[in-house]
Amino acid sequence: MVLDANHLLAGLGTGLSGGLLAGLFGVGGGLVMVPLLGTILGLDQHRAQGATLAAMLLPTGLPAVLQYRRRGVASSLPLVGVLILGFLFGVTGGSLVANGIPSWLLRYGFAAFLLFLAVRTHLRRELPTVDRAAEPLAVREGLWAQGLPIGALAGLVSGLTGLGGAVVVIPLLAARFRMTQHEAQLASLMMLLPPIGLPAVFIYSKAQGGLPWVIIGGVALGFAVGALAGAKVATRLPGGRLKQFFSVLLVAMALLVALRGR
Repeated sequence: MVLDANHLLAGLGTGLSGGLLAGLFGVGGGLVMVPLLGTILGLDQHRAQGATLAAMLLPTGLPAVLQYRRRGVASSLPLVGVLILGFLFGVTGGSLVANGIPSWLLRYGFAAFLLFLAVRTHLRRELPTVDRAAEPLAVREGLWAQGLPIGALAGLVSGLTGLGGAVVVIPLLAARFRMTQHEAQLASLMMLLPPIGLPAVFIYSKAQGGLPWVIIGGVALGFAVGALAGAKVATRLPGGRLKQFFSVLLVAMALLVALRGR
């Protein structure tokens, strides 16, 4: 593939779209960037997933995290640390499995998983904000027992699909730790600040004979800009409305992935 200015611009546009979604919903952007990299730039499923994970190595979500904090949304640093630890184990195993699966099977499995998440997200009831002063999130019982498996599952999904793991983290944090939509999204974005996808990027790059780094650079730059814009919108919307938008988006991306196979 010859990389030129058009590829860089396409990467910027893809990253901008992914960043907007990351800021809005707390996701890593992979649920839209993987399909777009395949549709617009013609990358196969494995290379699109590897490129998306590589673009997330830089702290591109930092502007969005700062915007959430400025709007008074809080999260637990100990919990984020536990989630990251579990993620590192899961993402390595998921990447090894993914690169042994045929591209067409991985693509349709990706689409089916997005549809499943759309249904789960739509059915989940938004919880009211709990009294953080009476029950600090950082010292709740089950921080390790529940946080570590959630992080590991998110890493497994990320390695298999190229998603940042937020599609797993956000609904599980809401269910297990009684976090609001905004709080769960902030925790998910904070997980992306260190290069937690590095083991997966190494595995994908080695298995695929390298990754399109010019495109990846454009994606990373566009993502940082889009994430800030998305966060500004998200912090002004009620959590229930965000949840509804997120479920519709999942369905749309599942259809895009499935139709690309035709």
